[in-house]
Amino acid sequence: MPTPILLTLTVIIVALVAFIFEWLPADLTSISVAVVLIVLGLVKPDEGISGFGNSATITVMAMFILSAGITRTGVIQFVRDFLIRWGGKNANQQILVMGLIVGPITAFINNTAVVAIFLPIVEAWCKQQKISVSKMLIPLSYATVLGGMITVIGTSTNILASGISKQLGYGEFGLFQFTGLGIITFILGLIYLTIAAPKLLPERIPAQDNLTSRNYDLKDYVTEVIILPSSSLVNQTLRQSAIQRKFDIDILELIRNDTHFSQPLADKVLAVGDVLLVRGSRDNLLQIKDERGIEILADVKFGKLEEEMTQDEEKIAEVLVLSNSRLIGSTLKDLRFRQRYNATVLAIRRGEELVRERLGKVSIRFGDLLLIQAPKESFIGLQTTRELLVLEEKELEGLRTDKAWMALVIILGVIITAAFDIMPILVSSLIGVILMVITGCLKPGEVYGSVRWDIIFLLAGLIPLGIAMENSGTTVWLAKYLVVVGENLSGYWILMFFYLITSFLTELLSNNATVVLMIPVAVEVAKTLQYNPLAFMFVVTFAASNSYLTPIGYQTNTMVYAPGGYKFWDFTIIGLPLNLMLTIVTPALIIWLYGI
Repeated sequence: MPTPILLTLTVIIVALVAFIFEWLPADLTSISVAVVLIVLGLVKPDEGISGFGNSATITVMAMFILSAGITRTGVIQFVRDFLIRWGGKNANQQILVMGLIVGPITAFINNTAVVAIFLPIVEAWCKQQKISVSKMLIPLSYATVLGGMITVIGTSTNILASGISKQLGYGEFGLFQFTGLGIITFILGLIYLTIAAPKLLPERIPAQDNLTSRNYDLKDYVTEVIILPSSSLVNQTLRQSAIQRKFDIDILELIRNDTHFSQPLADKVLAVGDVLLVRGSRDNLLQIKDERGIEILADVKFGKLEEEMTQDEEKIAEVLVLSNSRLIGSTLKDLRFRQRYNATVLAIRRGEELVRERLGKVSIRFGDLLLIQAPKESFIGLQTTRELLVLEEKELEGLRTDKAWMALVIILGVIITAAFDIMPILVSSLIGVILMVITGCLKPGEVYGSVRWDIIFLLAGLIPLGIAMENSGTTVWLAKYLVVVGENLSGYWILMFFYLITSFLTELLSNNATVVLMIPVAVEVAKTLQYNPLAFMFVVTFAASNSYLTPIGYQTNTMVYAPGGYKFWDFTIIGLPLNLMLTIVTPALIIWLYGI
């Protein structure tokens, strides 16, 4: 085996292990791969950084900004009335109507943005209809994934695949080049979800009116204590007493003579008879009782607490950590979360896991659901941050609804000019970005905040890997061995083989990494066996994005994991039949629509 091929394969294997075991965030892993390729001489320095100037990377960046323009002007929120009007009370009808709404939207708007918008809308709808959100959120995620495959701009993976096609000499995909295939698979997938999801998805979260339905079980963690005359806390501020730091508790509220004082409380001087509403374990409270002289009162019922706070100036709500959040990897203590947001985290739900103790030392991850108590004004600030998603519907008053028609015209202009080859999608999308700012749909400062920089760096780091595979001959070497396997099989079975391999890899890696690795090899096999390379690129592209088996295989799955109260295998139970159906159907449809 020639040395360049051996070196490239070594880099690929190490990168795969790094992605799977998450040694570093995916974007940093991909950038590290690019640097290693340059150091080993497998790509030239300018090739190593070419991903930052690649048309696919720039197009993806522009689409993030255009999606933000649509979001900020409230275009998508207007369809919620249609959802409420036609959703009905039957679970099958609800999933069908929801899918018919979100699917076409995600054909043109980034699907993570669509899920972020519809998550609180669907939750509020489920609450109104007394439906468990567990029945609806996986179908929401899967419908956006299916809808994203209708056009080239539906996902970053499609745009990257188009860029790789151009790099390999086959030109970029047309905007609607695989729309026929995308629409058929979307319809088949939606029919399956409509029939199967109500039966296969359990009611993990009962259809109740308050957050007790999340099973946070805080009755042993939220308690009232009273300060006795002998207490050492008398005439001290909470900051001076340091009890929150020493005993791993949070003071949620101070009650004095029927007057309720909410956050911030650090500088409140404590007095005899003050009642403190405390989040903390029973062991910690008993320690404080012995050391500081307090009396533990009866447990507070969490549901009642939530209702009382809603009527008062305080509020309890859930907040989802988004994938582009700077909070990821840091602890609440490091972030000074309470001081930064004037809010207290009561519990953290992470998929099946529920964390209620030592919250300050928990490292925040993408998809974490934070149960937060804070003054109502603090939630206004939380709703405007791009790093956290408050799981309640945004009021239209906070959006630039007067600009909605303008944002819609701009996005339609981008689509039409690209569809009729008036100009490349790269150019039309960049023009759309400029128009979004000029017309006031987006403020200049919002442009940078709307870009998923982790995805941009991921793409920029992965593109040189494809170049290295081509330069070193690794693509041809891998294809040679696959040809031996495939030369005795029909075109259908070879396409199915690539679908299966790609689908398996995308559950372990990012879908973008899988496309970079698999498309060049698939094209080489197609050329050798004299098949249509386009058919092989399409099968890899579709298999890379259609990830339904785990909550970590696709970002929208991770977003609904904790809000739905799901267990890990819930995704597999509903996703495996869908995956198998598409594995069988997609290659056949590709042969029928595009030839082999």
